[in-house]
Amino acid sequence: MTDRAPSGRKPASTYQRALGLLVRREHSALEVKRKLVAKGLEAQELDEALETLQRQGFRDDRRYALALLRSRASAGHGPVRVRAELRNNGVPASDVEAAFEAAEADGLDWAAVAQGVGARFLPGLRESSGPESFKKRNKALNFLLRRGFPQDLARQALAMREDVDADD
Repeated sequence: MTDRAPSGRKPASTYQRALGLLVRREHSALEVKRKLVAKGLEAQELDEALETLQRQGFRDDRRYALALLRSRASAGHGPVRVRAELRNNGVPASDVEAAFEAAEADGLDWAAVAQGVGARFLPGLRESSGPESFKKRNKALNFLLRRGFPQDLARQALAMREDVDADD
């Protein structure tokens, strides 16, 4: 048995480095490629490693999309922002749509997520009136829009209880 000093170790292969990233959390193929190319690995070797990892089931853009979607929704981000992030990370549109369908089939309700985020603004909106109310409502609406909620969901989340009760 030979003892090797840490500095005498053989460097990890491209495959091993890519797998190391995927063990920590799900990544899209583009994310793995960006991270490892930045560390000086060859793009061609990396493509081969990513194909192998996908064949072995260690990397799956659909699974990544669903994990990211659930994570962002639980953090209070809306569907517009989640779609944009997935698109920026190179996830194919078909995998994005499949992830959204799966999450919504499992009970993800974007209106409820928006209401949860908007709930923090409701006390201030109820207490104010006139121009101050208008400013607070715009501030809250802009916050929800920046969080990635479409305008209809953002407006619905900020509907005053009196307005909702009046419709009943």
